[in-house]
Amino acid sequence: MKTIKNINIIILLLGMFTFSGCSEDFLEVYPQDRITTVSFWQNENDVKLALNGIYSVLKHRGVYGAGPTMDAITPYAFQWAHWNGMQMQIGNGSITAATSGGMLNERWTMCYRIINFSNDFLANIDRVELDEASKSTYLGEVYFLRGLAFALLAETYGGVPVITSVLSTAEVTLVSRNTLEETWNQAISDYDEAIQRLAPVSYEVGRATKGAALGMKMRAYLYQNKYDQVLNLIDEIDALGMYSLFPSYEGLFQLDNENNEEVLFDIQYMVGEQGQGNFFAWLALPGSVAGAGASDPAPTQHIVDKYEMIDGSEVDPNNPFEGRDPRLDFTILRPGATFEGLVYPTEVSNHTGQRVGYNLRKNVGEGIPLLSPRVSPLNFIVLRYADVLLAKAEALIETNQNLEEAIGLINRIRTERTDVTITSLPSDLSQEEARDALRHERVVEFFGEGILWADIKRWNIGQDLYPVEVRTADGGLVEVKFPTGYEDKDNLLPIPDNEISFNENLEQNPGW
Repeated sequence: MKTIKNINIIILLLGMFTFSGCSEDFLEVYPQDRITTVSFWQNENDVKLALNGIYSVLKHRGVYGAGPTMDAITPYAFQWAHWNGMQMQIGNGSITAATSGGMLNERWTMCYRIINFSNDFLANIDRVELDEASKSTYLGEVYFLRGLAFALLAETYGGVPVITSVLSTAEVTLVSRNTLEETWNQAISDYDEAIQRLAPVSYEVGRATKGAALGMKMRAYLYQNKYDQVLNLIDEIDALGMYSLFPSYEGLFQLDNENNEEVLFDIQYMVGEQGQGNFFAWLALPGSVAGAGASDPAPTQHIVDKYEMIDGSEVDPNNPFEGRDPRLDFTILRPGATFEGLVYPTEVSNHTGQRVGYNLRKNVGEGIPLLSPRVSPLNFIVLRYADVLLAKAEALIETNQNLEEAIGLINRIRTERTDVTITSLPSDLSQEEARDALRHERVVEFFGEGILWADIKRWNIGQDLYPVEVRTADGGLVEVKFPTGYEDKDNLLPIPDNEISFNENLEQNPGW
């Protein structure tokens, strides 16, 4: 967060494990059976420090710190660096429960870090004298953050232990998994507490707000295919009168336009020490005179093929980038385009981008000087209003309530910005045609934002997408994702083996 600093808190953690590779541990914590800092929880500053410590975990790659590299878990991007979070192994089907490090372990560990920090906060805040308004707001933020952690665990692993109080080390080794429904219900309950306590406008930029809590609750219901609840929540979001589409799709992801009217919740980064800037912007950066990135992840031909012609015509194979949906060039660096004045891939290229033929452009922060060491001040958007509009369109389509309104919402995404205007969809689509159009639009609109993996799982369409070949720019085979096909088990990650060895009461997900 722009005003949130890293802190050291002595607190019980569940599943504390170290990791290696090109990443940052944004919060140093020392696990103990009990809190031993007798000087802490004395005043409001201590409360703010504890709260900032919870926010800081959001920057870890196990939560949102991986940014757009999460799209390497889909057919639409390729990760060349196996050590960087292991999205590559999750995305090609080679991950196992015994795999150590990376997203498999870190999402579990960091979400429980948020949960346990939150539980400790809730257990101790009454020790500090606060005015009721401030106390309620701080509690709302903590419930929001804990709900977010439970939601991420549910969508990633299924049902997990629902822990809502501080446990001793011995107690941690005895917990069992709750059901998926119980895990989602805990996330919803926490979001409800946040909604009751938070104001539409926060006391500080980047903090959770009522709109953020409503939006993440909407997403929790969307990911459970509970569409009536999605529609009710969108009415509440719109009733706030605060959110709309930003007029420029390109500008939405630029430093000068951060915290604009389309953003419901984002991860705040800033100029400062390593933990205060984002690392994924450097990972996705192509090589250049100013500095060389890792081109990770690299978009594949599968995503490029999703971008339509502006006028609805067929793509000219001899001139494949002329007349395409402008979001292609705003999102992907393709042959013949320029990056910081250099032509790709002849003057600017690197690693995977050069190999696969494309580089990510969205969320890279073109023209922003990188901070030392290799981090950027560009915020990462977790939820924006375009997602609200397309969630409403999806809910209307799946409940077959008003297909014409749903198609109109999709057309807003296609036509309402000054720099994105493509052919509108006809209003008389069938339910199946509208569903296909909605899913296509989400892929094009949100590629490079790290949420497409969740869509594949909740729509249960992995079997239809895989196997997928990733090829080089000249047609050579790089890898096959899920070469033997996608199975039902792949909709969830396995519980890491080291967590099960720590607690034998944790049952493994089916098929793993």
